[in-house]
Amino acid sequence: MPEPAPAQGGAGVLFQLLRDGRARTRAELALTTGLARSTVASRIDALLACGLVGPAGEATSSGGRPPSRFAFNPAVRVVLAVDIGATHVIVAVTDLSGEVLAEQRLAQDVAAGPEAVLDRVLAEGLSLLKAAGRAAGDVAGVGIGLPGPVEHATGRPVKPPIMPGWDGFDVVAYVRRSLPVPVLVDNDVNIMALGERTAHWPEHSNFLFIKVATGIGSGIISSGTLQRGANGTAGDLGHVRVPRGDDVLCRCGNYGCLEAMASGPALAAELNRQGVAAAKGSDVLRLVAQGNLQAIQVLRQAGRDVGDVLATVVNLLNPSVIVIGGSLGQVGEHLMAGVREVVYRRSLPLATAHLRISLSVAGDRTAILGASQMVTQHVLSPAAVEATLQAAGQGLLGRNHAHG
Repeated sequence: MPEPAPAQGGAGVLFQLLRDGRARTRAELALTTGLARSTVASRIDALLACGLVGPAGEATSSGGRPPSRFAFNPAVRVVLAVDIGATHVIVAVTDLSGEVLAEQRLAQDVAAGPEAVLDRVLAEGLSLLKAAGRAAGDVAGVGIGLPGPVEHATGRPVKPPIMPGWDGFDVVAYVRRSLPVPVLVDNDVNIMALGERTAHWPEHSNFLFIKVATGIGSGIISSGTLQRGANGTAGDLGHVRVPRGDDVLCRCGNYGCLEAMASGPALAAELNRQGVAAAKGSDVLRLVAQGNLQAIQVLRQAGRDVGDVLATVVNLLNPSVIVIGGSLGQVGEHLMAGVREVVYRRSLPLATAHLRISLSVAGDRTAILGASQMVTQHVLSPAAVEATLQAAGQGLLGRNHAHG
């Protein structure tokens, strides 16, 4: 299929064509864009000078000197990608294509507060940069996922229920004291949706990612765009009411919330009521792996409860793919069976005719991939690339060095 020609624009627009990693000649780029060869040549020279594009060998010659080919150079800079969960932190260094260069997972309680958690993240990030053979000056940006509502425009958490001390905290300013680069912060489920779709479902523009863990939430991608809503709370499935939960009190103060019925702590509490010892979600996973029938039945019912809510969402948003992730998704066949049972029974036939419900492929790397993608979408946008080039090599990506 021929490539769509970008709108007329500068080197930043031309660069978007090269972001797929495929090498092209100046002549191919001129043909695709309709720009003059001289215009393409000058823009490629600018991209070469800042390191975003590098030489990629020579094309086959039709007589005379073989033409040079060029491709995106994702190694020119790196991204610090951070997934902060309720009880863990994952920190990774990726290149600009999202390839993980170094990674570390740490046990860390988010309730320790923003300074303690972010100090540990920054210390680990700088250590990983060194391990990857990179310097702090190589960082193009920092992407952070948090386990609570986030005002994306400012990066400030908004009344996060499991994050005492974080409400309104200026995460961006705090991180930029150590790393003066763009810092982007979002809800963890939103970046999971970005990461999973980019890595494994790029051809699907209407996509839902459902995280089932200590909390329950969803990342919504509609017409290819992540939907955050007016205040950043779009996709908060955990506090949608489940029909059978009239007498189950949720920590939010309401009765019958999905999170109070189907999250890891809720399932552990239900098993305790049945006489099976379980303190948290990981105990439920262990019991399921051991073949405990009560744990399997509880997990399958959780799938049905999630399916009850998703059936409405499917009718409303008509996604083509729903991906189930989070810690409870790791023993996915039982949870998935319950979800499918209800969604396919309760949703409209037209909405489910081509609907795929799948387990996460990226697993516990989903949020890291999404945090990296969130940063690269920002720093490699046409406007950002133009600003870099106009800064004469002093901007965000503008040092002429390439690695690897």
